[in-house]
Amino acid sequence: MMKRFSMTALAGFCAMTISGCSDNSVAPTAEVADQTTNQWIIDGQRDLANALNQQPINKPAKNVIFFIGDGMGITTQTAARILEGQLSGQDGEENLLSFETLPYTALVKTYTTNHQVSDSAGTATAYHTGVKTKSGVIGLSEFADYNVCDGQAEHEVTSLLKMAEDRGMATGLVSTARITHASPAAAYAHAASREWETDKDMLPADIEMGCVDIARQLIEFEHGDGVDVILGGGRRGFLPNTVADPEYPDQQGRREDGRDLVAQWQAAGGQFVWNEQQLRDAPQDQPLLGLFEPSHMQFEVDRPHDAGGEPSLTEMTATAISRLEDSEEGYYLFIEAGRIDHAHHYNNAYRALHDAVEMSRAVAQAMAMTSEQDTLIVVSADHSHSFALAGYPAKGNGVFDWVRGTDERGHPTNEVELAEDGQPYSMLGYTTGFMVPRDEAYGELDPSHPNFRQGARIPSRGEHHGGEDVVVMARGPMAHAFHGFVEQTFLYHAMAHALGFQQ
Repeated sequence: MMKRFSMTALAGFCAMTISGCSDNSVAPTAEVADQTTNQWIIDGQRDLANALNQQPINKPAKNVIFFIGDGMGITTQTAARILEGQLSGQDGEENLLSFETLPYTALVKTYTTNHQVSDSAGTATAYHTGVKTKSGVIGLSEFADYNVCDGQAEHEVTSLLKMAEDRGMATGLVSTARITHASPAAAYAHAASREWETDKDMLPADIEMGCVDIARQLIEFEHGDGVDVILGGGRRGFLPNTVADPEYPDQQGRREDGRDLVAQWQAAGGQFVWNEQQLRDAPQDQPLLGLFEPSHMQFEVDRPHDAGGEPSLTEMTATAISRLEDSEEGYYLFIEAGRIDHAHHYNNAYRALHDAVEMSRAVAQAMAMTSEQDTLIVVSADHSHSFALAGYPAKGNGVFDWVRGTDERGHPTNEVELAEDGQPYSMLGYTTGFMVPRDEAYGELDPSHPNFRQGARIPSRGEHHGGEDVVVMARGPMAHAFHGFVEQTFLYHAMAHALGFQQ
């Protein structure tokens, strides 16, 4: 029997729907007629036309530039989008980061073979080699035991960078983290532990067994003619502990084996720079090693105050492309905004988001210097963080501000909203991390201060990664392969296919 609805119930149902229940014979109201001139309709029709006119570039790529925002989950991306817009005088929400204009997107699953929530070593191995593995493992399959040297050689997997070198392409590595850190390391190294950045970080028994630290593997890279451009942090891993750092004379290198890997690089015909001015003055005709800090490079908001002078991620990106673009065989360039992740681990959204905005500038630089007809640009993240944007802030609420809501008629107010404990709260927050008492955390600093740390719900020594999917965005030859929901290993396979590598 057909169920009957009373007119009262039907009216109630219609009131709950977005469009309501209307009779087609009813003349349109003035409000509906105005919809045709509504800016959202105009913009939507424009975006639809652009989407329908998008044509895949279905041919091999000569070059690939692969960006990773370490720890740049979807919430980080959203908050960075708002921040970048507000820095240019907008409300922020309508802004798009440079890489959000790339025409093809997919969602990427980031788990490792032993963890639902991943680390940067396991994820880097996945996107560099096409093979998922355990967390903490660099360039080895899941059958390798973590932190065990014995037998690791049996489980080595080949990276896209190694394949590019073997084919005679030019290659480059750029990171604002140590260049021996997990994300770049998986492009060139094999290590049962991501911690094996120098010989000091390894057990003597592992060294005697033949395992080699990550820094040595980079300088002694045996594929092709070696990596052509290397820019990042981590000087200490390349200098012996008897040699003073060039920028900080009171610090020494970290190596205990007496090897000076910088001197070794120079003896093989490469040039070494350690500050921004040297980078700008370096001749174009030699392989380039630039190491700008003993450990990680400065956060973007702190970089201008560095006494030695550090290049930005954008400048390093431009330098790398300009040095690689003349290669007749093409080039493969990996670029990491590595310190987004580190700021999140400190519960410091201010620095994390400013580094994400700098990554947007770097991608814009790469887009301006290349043609989508021959260069595939891929932008993604390795994992997310326990980071949230919440609290019903009004549109245009400062991303580094207390939550300020709307009045009873839905109009923004300038009044700070209070939580149940009577304290104001930031629109940005973390699930895990440092448990600073709210009255102490908010007593001296507000969210617009660079040192402000958003409080966490679950106490831990540092904020944790998040396990949700991340986004991959792409333009150029074969970029249309990036769609749907994909495993993180798919990024390697799509880029290798675009370059015509045989799997």
